[in-house]
Amino acid sequence: MSERVDDAKHAGAEALRALHHGRAADDPLVLPGPWDAASARVFADAGFAALATPSAGVSASLGYEDGAAPADEMFAAIRRITRAVDVPVSADVEAGYGLEPRELVERLLEAGAVGCNLEDSDSATRRLVEPREQADRLAAVRAAAGDALVINARIDTFLRGDRTTGAAVERGKLYAAAGADCVYPILAPPSLLAEVAAGVGVPVNALCRPGGPSPRELGVLGAARVTFGGGLQEQALEAVRDMARGLRA
Repeated sequence: MSERVDDAKHAGAEALRALHHGRAADDPLVLPGPWDAASARVFADAGFAALATPSAGVSASLGYEDGAAPADEMFAAIRRITRAVDVPVSADVEAGYGLEPRELVERLLEAGAVGCNLEDSDSATRRLVEPREQADRLAAVRAAAGDALVINARIDTFLRGDRTTGAAVERGKLYAAAGADCVYPILAPPSLLAEVAAGVGVPVNALCRPGGPSPRELGVLGAARVTFGGGLQEQALEAVRDMARGLRA
């Protein structure tokens, strides 16, 4: 990697990191989730300062169920997205595809990502990783990346484990101490976001879901960052279904 490219990646990560801080409560960082290069351009052209790929949406666009896309195809898709836009892109790489931390970091940086989501459960076994084991892995990713990646540590306790604030905070504090920039207690009740944020001490990512609080409302409730999972790709696909039904009619 050339020095110029290396500097650009560090600058992109620093820009993304800075976007998480100093925000008004009703102005969280909203990161749309592009699933391909075309959708990434649409979101960037609309003025969003950064993007965050969803593994579910990208997997669907590649013809796979969430969690089933091969790592090579996922990284290639991430590369097409980052190449299409001039804004920082964070990539959801699930639990890391079994890659060692250094290789995972290298592949993320080669794909042009300046941030990543890493989850703390195994989609195959549906079991949570032991929290200190996950913290050690995050620390190894941080050591390999330096400041070139913004690490968003997903906490799956509300998805698979003890659905309490205490369990999420316990993991979140370990992950923050290991070097995570942000934590993502996926599916946490919005009313608990402020308590999680106060307990962990780093920005909290919230999932915006159809029928739930808006991004602005999630910010007021304690989220510094809002993402959408595969929801935006699903909405786009529903529009295509409507188009198809119209054509058939």
